[in-house]
Amino acid sequence: MRVFVRVVDAGSFTAAAQQMNSTTAYASRAVSDLEAHLRTRLLNRTTRRIALTEAGERYLQRCEQILAYVDQAEAEAGDAHARPSGKLKVHCFTSLGQHYLVPAIGRYRQRYPDVHVELTLAQRMPDLLDEGYDVAIVVGRELPDSGLVSQRLGDSYSVICASPDYVGAHGKPQTPADLAQHACLGMVAPGFHFDEWTLSGPRGDELVPVTAPPFRVNVAEALAVAVREGMGIGGLPLYSAIGGLRSGQIVRLLPEYRSQPMSIYALYPSRQYLDAKIRTWVDFLRDELPATLEADEAALAQITAAT
Repeated sequence: MRVFVRVVDAGSFTAAAQQMNSTTAYASRAVSDLEAHLRTRLLNRTTRRIALTEAGERYLQRCEQILAYVDQAEAEAGDAHARPSGKLKVHCFTSLGQHYLVPAIGRYRQRYPDVHVELTLAQRMPDLLDEGYDVAIVVGRELPDSGLVSQRLGDSYSVICASPDYVGAHGKPQTPADLAQHACLGMVAPGFHFDEWTLSGPRGDELVPVTAPPFRVNVAEALAVAVREGMGIGGLPLYSAIGGLRSGQIVRLLPEYRSQPMSIYALYPSRQYLDAKIRTWVDFLRDELPATLEADEAALAQITAAT
């Protein structure tokens, strides 16, 4: 089809062959094969010139339309690799997404306004291929062997917190072992063990059983609300605790201890021919998120030192 259009535009097989860096025989054979396939003569040929038949004129118009669409589709597909644009579908754990991703998306779109982000927040590991997500942001100590490409974005951890009213009524635990005498709230989410806490401190890692918690929930932000309401002691991810610690609605307990760190990862299907919007989003998070995590870490240190 392209050879036929090129021959008509060039006015001869020889000129078309030169433009295509090919041979006259190849151009002539391509058009002859096309005519045989269509069972219609498209060109009348003499030794000096070519002329379109009536069928050839109609076919040429259709070919030009089709090839214009093909060229446009190829340009758009190639542009997707070079220029960030279109819809970016992102999945993230709920509280992590609320605290870190939503603000990051705003800053990302200031840089890449042609990208429109669709963010889904849920407490599960999505199937990127079946569900059509471009990128998933997950938290965990280990990643499942999913065949996906992973980029580590940073680490997060939890701190032990309670409300001032709870501390006033029940006192402060002085060691991790003292937590057994308190109402410890449970977190049920990927990467969290609701029946035990592993706290890292001056004496290394200490395992704290959490038996019969009076309240369990699967979203860290909801757990933070329960802690603020005085329902018990909770291990809150730093991103869910920092606001309440700043305002004084909650206080940090056992300040020398924190949970074992959990890594934050970006997952996406493939490195090959990576869409520009995926590449720039992951690169943006690799630069942006560590700085945000460090800012929360510095704020926690300042709050802890002041109390």
